[in-house]
Formats: sequence, structure tokens, C-alpha cells
Amino acid sequence: MRGNSFGKLFSITSFGESHGEAIGAIVDGVPAGLKFSFEDLSRELKRRAPGQQKGTTSRKESDTPEVLSGIFEGKTLGTPICVIVRNNGQQSADYKKLKVEHRPGHADRTTELKYGIRDHRGGGRSSGRETIARVIGGYFASLVLPQLKVIASISQMGKLSKSDLADQVICENYLETLKNDGDSVGGKISLSLDGTPVGLGEPAFDKLKADLAKALLSIGGCVSFSYGAGEGFFSKSGKEISEDSGHFGGIEGGISNGDNISLELGFKPVSTVGDKAKEGRHDPCILPRVIPVVESMVKLVIVDHFLRQNAYQLETKL
Repeated sequence: MRGNSFGKLFSITSFGESHGEAIGAIVDGVPAGLKFSFEDLSRELKRRAPGQQKGTTSRKESDTPEVLSGIFEGKTLGTPICVIVRNNGQQSADYKKLKVEHRPGHADRTTELKYGIRDHRGGGRSSGRETIARVIGGYFASLVLPQLKVIASISQMGKLSKSDLADQVICENYLETLKNDGDSVGGKISLSLDGTPVGLGEPAFDKLKADLAKALLSIGGCVSFSYGAGEGFFSKSGKEISEDSGHFGGIEGGISNGDNISLELGFKPVSTVGDKAKEGRHDPCILPRVIPVVESMVKLVIVDHFLRQNAYQLETKL
């Protein structure tokens, strides 16, 4: 009951610490007979891996997955799938000072208060490296519902607008400047979901919007969530909203209506700044690397609700 598992019929259990032997996930509820591709899984993990863009962390990780169970002759067995990624680029000495210091905005102090002990190396379980497990889960979710297209993009990064972000040189120079100054920024990510089946979500506590919010706000650094018109709802009248179903962003009454689902997330600046940022290997902005993570969390929610809806429909026919 420690909050390391997510999902009901389709679930993941995340395990491992940032500077431990490995990070991994147990994915349960994957139907049997689905075609598995090691190359596709590796590609998804590489999108999240450090050192992919100028101005980000200098940490290098191969992030090569090792499948320990649940796959045979290139297909899923219907049994729990365990995948690990070994840690091989960590430099624990960089975090020596954090054994006695607590970084504001991180889980250093609260973890120690909660458990009475913590792994200070790289943040332990609270490290962004934990998101490897989420990407692993997202890959297997995509096998269950391949028609679901989830596309995330950065719509704002610090002072850079969406038009600025189209210029890769501007982005890299901006990140490089922040890194050299020991500073950081947050921003916004927009998501578009196409191909979501109708009828996903429950009318009370397990509304689709509620589960999406929980999934996405569980990502470190994510501080806000909205769907459809979002804050635009506040300035519109009921008549204006009722004239266009697009305001609801594909979800009505907590249940998917078959339209394109639109989401927007807000991320805070990375908390490690100043000399601590220069001493360690930190990203001045997590947005470039968090894209596959948010896409994966959305897939986990949609596929879990898809399997639950199928089970419900089967029950009503029996």
C-alpha cells in the first residue's frame, strides 16, 4: 500500500532507486498473444533518456531494457511482464552533500520525515529516473489499443512561446544559458488523444478526467491539469459552452464521448538551482524529456478503462 502501483485491470508496479542496481516495472493485465518488439520498447525509452539534447543533463544512460518475464517467442503470455533497466551512468559522489542537506521543493525532507531514512543519491525513488517504469508500461498499453494516438508537445517553456519552440537552435541556446547560470524554468505541455473509445470512465469517483488528472499529476514537477476549454470555462457563459461540444475536450460527465480529447499540463521549474545544479547533473527544464512520460501515463489510463469497459459489457450480456 505504498503507492507504487497504478491501474486496476491493466496495472504497473514501479520499483528501484535512481542510483540502485536498476529501475523497473511489473506490467500486469496485458492480454496474451500480442506481438512484442524489443526495438520499439527501446525506442520509447530512448526518447526519455538523458543526454539527448544540448543544454540538458550530461548524465549518459544506455537505458537498455531487459525483459525478465511475460514474453515468449516474441509474444505476450498474458502473465505479469517484468522489465528492468540497469543503472550504469550514475555518479553518487555528486550527491554526497545531500546526505545532510535537504533541497527545497524536492522530496528530500518529506521522505525522511515519512520513512525515517532515505536514499539521498540522485533522489532515490523521487528521482525523475523512476519514470522509466511508466514508459515501459505505456509501451505495453499501446499494444492493447494501437488505434489510440497520443501526441504531446511543449506549448510553452519559460519565456519561450510555441512559435519560439519551433526553432531548435533557440531552444538549445536557451537551455544552455539556463544550465550555465544554474537556473531552471517550467512550462506547459499540450496533449491530443485521437481514437479514444466511447464510454470510458465511470460517472462517480472513477471519472475519466479524474483518473487522467491523478495519473498526470503523479509525475514529478507536474503542478496543474486541465481538459477541454480548461480555464477558458471561467469566462464563458453556459449558452456559449453548450453551442460547441469541443469545449468539453472529449469528456462529458466524466465519460469519453468519442471526440478528440485535449489536455493541458503545467510544470514547475526544476527545484535544484544555483551551485547545487552546477555540482550535479541536472536538467534546467524537464519538459523535453517528460513528453514520452505524459504520453505513457495517458495510455495507461485509457487502456485500463478500455479493459474495464469491455469487462462491464461482457457482464451485462451474461
